[in-house]
Amino acid sequence: MKRFPGVDFLELDALLSDEEKLIRETVRDFVDDMVKPIIEECHRDARTPLELVPKMAELGLFGSTIAEYGLPGLGNVSYGLILQELERGDSGLRSFVSVQSSLVMYPIYAFGSQAQRDRWIPALGSGEAIGCFGLTEPNFGSNPGGMSTTARLDGNEWVLNGSKQWITNGTLADVAVVWARTDDGIRGFLVEKDTPGFTSSDQHGKFSLRASTTSELGFVNCRIPADNLLPKTTGLKNALMCLNQARYGIAWGGLGAAMECYTTALEYAKERIQWNGQPIASHQLVQDKLVWMVTEITKGQLLAHQLGKLKDANRIKHFHISMGKKNNVWVARECARLAREVLGANGIVDDYPIIRHMLNIESVFTYEGTHDIHTLVVGEKITGIPAFNAPEQTVKAKPPTKATAAST
Repeated sequence: MKRFPGVDFLELDALLSDEEKLIRETVRDFVDDMVKPIIEECHRDARTPLELVPKMAELGLFGSTIAEYGLPGLGNVSYGLILQELERGDSGLRSFVSVQSSLVMYPIYAFGSQAQRDRWIPALGSGEAIGCFGLTEPNFGSNPGGMSTTARLDGNEWVLNGSKQWITNGTLADVAVVWARTDDGIRGFLVEKDTPGFTSSDQHGKFSLRASTTSELGFVNCRIPADNLLPKTTGLKNALMCLNQARYGIAWGGLGAAMECYTTALEYAKERIQWNGQPIASHQLVQDKLVWMVTEITKGQLLAHQLGKLKDANRIKHFHISMGKKNNVWVARECARLAREVLGANGIVDDYPIIRHMLNIESVFTYEGTHDIHTLVVGEKITGIPAFNAPEQTVKAKPPTKATAAST
């Protein structure tokens, strides 16, 4: 199999440490050797490639930024590069690692008790246990604060009622991090597989993220021990902190999908002969598409790298992450579309990875905060005016002056 050459038009590798480059190359080899040979079949069969979990655990890909419990304790640029390479293989694979690391291990590590950490972090890090994250509901996606799932304390147990939708790894999970409304606000809970009153079922009919398990979770008088509350959760902000961890990784992952689409289109264009024995790469319109792709990928690399540096310095803000997720997933979406055009009819068959990435990115464009919601997050930062659910009159209009009245 042909090795992935990477995309480094602006010599950005000079910004990476030797360790960061080694980590990227290790995961790049894993994707080339173990993911790409099976991923099209997994996509066709709508199957999560669970056979890859032991190897990913061996490589330290689960909870890689945690320094305890024998985990690697990597920096955030390294973590980003891991997710970049995984999404180059498939968005579903990156989603698996992102959920396990950022949405399950992170909240347990950050908000859990010592006993919860000791039980779950080693098991999740080794791949012996799989987790999922239950926040989105059938009627509440972009507005998680409207959730209707409830948790009521009854003696030494919490009683959960409600449902969650679009949950990655839901039916595979040994433990679910579930967010529910209590008398004291929104809190996080650990719900274990096979708990009475807890059900999970898979979402069928997906044309996107087919190599990933997407589920619905249900809770009907589901009783869990009082100790299953994540004790340091105090409100919705804690769930959003988890999402920021995941969205940061998606900003890198989107670049991986974009790189795969770009390099596939570039190689195809140089080999596809058309019109007087010339490769289509010699045509101006094809070159325009390729130049757009490599330019936007390069800008996205700079953005992602700076996000990683800010995160390592504990200076990153949620609106920084929103810009990264919004921009780089949009770049991936456009690269997939342009690559499909370069490949023509071959762009819609899975002899090539383009259509699979194109389908996957439609989900990534929406989940972990839609493109439009992230636009509004950045918009609020630069204007100081929230526009998510704008009040009837945000800014009072000033009466026209004589000068403005004259000009109109």
